[in-house]
Amino acid sequence: MLGHILTAIVTPFREDESIDFDSFQRLARYLVEHGSDGIVVAGTTGESPTLTDEERLDLFRAAIEAVGADATVVAGTGTYSTRHSMHLSERADELGADALLVVTPYYNKPPQRGIVAHFEAIARTSDKPIIVYNIPSRVVVNIEPETISRLAEITTIRAVKQANGDIDQAQHIIDVGLDLYAGDDVLVQPFVELGGLGGICVHSHVVGPQVAEQVRATLAGELERGRALDRELQPAYDLLQIQTNPLPIKAALNLLGHGVGGHRLPLPAPVEAELAAVRACLERLSLPVTA
Repeated sequence: MLGHILTAIVTPFREDESIDFDSFQRLARYLVEHGSDGIVVAGTTGESPTLTDEERLDLFRAAIEAVGADATVVAGTGTYSTRHSMHLSERADELGADALLVVTPYYNKPPQRGIVAHFEAIARTSDKPIIVYNIPSRVVVNIEPETISRLAEITTIRAVKQANGDIDQAQHIIDVGLDLYAGDDVLVQPFVELGGLGGICVHSHVVGPQVAEQVRATLAGELERGRALDRELQPAYDLLQIQTNPLPIKAALNLLGHGVGGHRLPLPAPVEAELAAVRACLERLSLPVTA
């Protein structure tokens, strides 16, 4: 098992937009010490579309060095190109990543049989577990239940990060024998109650211990405790709705003193109104804003 709470870690940048690897490793250790069973590197939250291949691989190395002995390191290796995804998956395997996160091919808008062929090709490059990332809000195409059934026949596909709130589709993932991870933080509670394993989360950057407790309680059958924690985490869900991810979570981390820097275009710097909204959410969570 890869863990119950995996945090999709941000990529810190310096003022010149180079990667701040020291800050990245500090944050990785902080996350593992505060509720995360592992981290997902170079995912959407890590601004993967703006990273070069070498930067991705360097981030994988840095993550394994920082927390690989204590936590799971999942490498984000999926792109809209099957060959490119195969290359990144092979390299991540060589570097020692514990698993691969592979998103549905975006922009190309493949038919369902193309999605299956994409994952089959990637699975041939590595024997590491693959987490299928289904996020139709970003890639336009939903992985349909029939396609999930076919993907479940691929030996190394072990889990789905489901950023689709359809409960019937989530249940189908469990029914075909795959681990279900919530791919949208607000889905953690309903998915775990359904039989899911946990979440690949963003809000766990700032409320990791609470999320870990929420999942533990729910898995132990303490539903009222889990639901109460879920209600208490509403400001964290509101935080992520302020602007496109990862703008609000990076702003929150900077306000909390983690020093993760800004973004690479096309993501702009947050404006004052956005910062004020982020600060208000952190105050509702009783978190110590230092900036």
